[in-house]
Amino acid sequence: MPRLAPYAELFKDPKGPGDIRPTAVKIVEDQGLVGSPEWTGRVVLITGCSPGGLGPETAKAIRLTGADIYITSRDIEKGNQVAEELLADGKEAGKVEVLQMDLGSLESIRAAAQEFLRRSGNKLNVLINNAGVMAPPYSKTKDGFEIQLGTNHLGHFYLFHLVKDALLASATPTFGSRVVSVSSAAHRNTPALNFDDLMWEKREYLTLKAYGQSKLANVYFANELDRRYSSKHLRANSLHPGGILTPLARYLPHERAEGLKDVPEVYRVLMTPAQGAATSTWAAVARELEDRGGLYLDECAEAQLVEPEPYHLPGYGPQAFNPPDEKKLWEVSLDLVGIQE
Repeated sequence: MPRLAPYAELFKDPKGPGDIRPTAVKIVEDQGLVGSPEWTGRVVLITGCSPGGLGPETAKAIRLTGADIYITSRDIEKGNQVAEELLADGKEAGKVEVLQMDLGSLESIRAAAQEFLRRSGNKLNVLINNAGVMAPPYSKTKDGFEIQLGTNHLGHFYLFHLVKDALLASATPTFGSRVVSVSSAAHRNTPALNFDDLMWEKREYLTLKAYGQSKLANVYFANELDRRYSSKHLRANSLHPGGILTPLARYLPHERAEGLKDVPEVYRVLMTPAQGAATSTWAAVARELEDRGGLYLDECAEAQLVEPEPYHLPGYGPQAFNPPDEKKLWEVSLDLVGIQE
């Protein structure tokens, strides 16, 4: 099957944030889904919707389809701010509801999932695992997990299992349910998962290496999920959103964040948050991805195999597809969050 890359021409010669590369809203428009009867009443759950990030831009675009959008935020006031901004346009579109969820707490995830299922009537068509933390100092979640693996992978893994039945019940042969796992090109920063020390308790803590491990786990989660549930019309894909300077980068030193603007070859590939949300939106709504899963996406396309460096360029590393480790991570994660399948 030919590689899917409908926007390849627009990504050939990037000029920096705000250039001709598509935004999330453009994706919905190009799919002909603004006010779509087929999407009206569908339910989309997006984690990590705080101001300035990719979550609000993803929600803004997908809401135009007519779907009902549920957004999560660790800080409920920030989540409410995003919801107010989404609704301020006055457009007749899907509703927006806010859930307080701290992905660093299994208790918080469980409470939010229960509230979501109550409000949505146990319906869920698309789950977008967008939230994350990047390169903070070493710490642990409330449940004792290394902060990046615990938040970026295990929190979303646990959430999926709590809403899995709703995803499966909402799936049909003509419109399967979807899980979108927002990973990163940083998955290429680690050659393999260290199953002997997933929590970084036996070695020096390297913040970006730990981030890369959590992002590789995001890819493995999507691959294994798709393998297990594709026959039930539930598909999953992972993706790299691109280089975007959002609050996610707040723990990076200046030269690794704002300083990137001064490096011409890096600046030209950076995007606005609206552009950075395009691949997530494409993964969630694109007709050409119906019943396709286990893919790693970037630049609104199926990504291609590349060398590990430079990390600012798109593509996946050879470690991104490893069925034995994908299965092992799934089983280890079940044990860590206390779930039996």
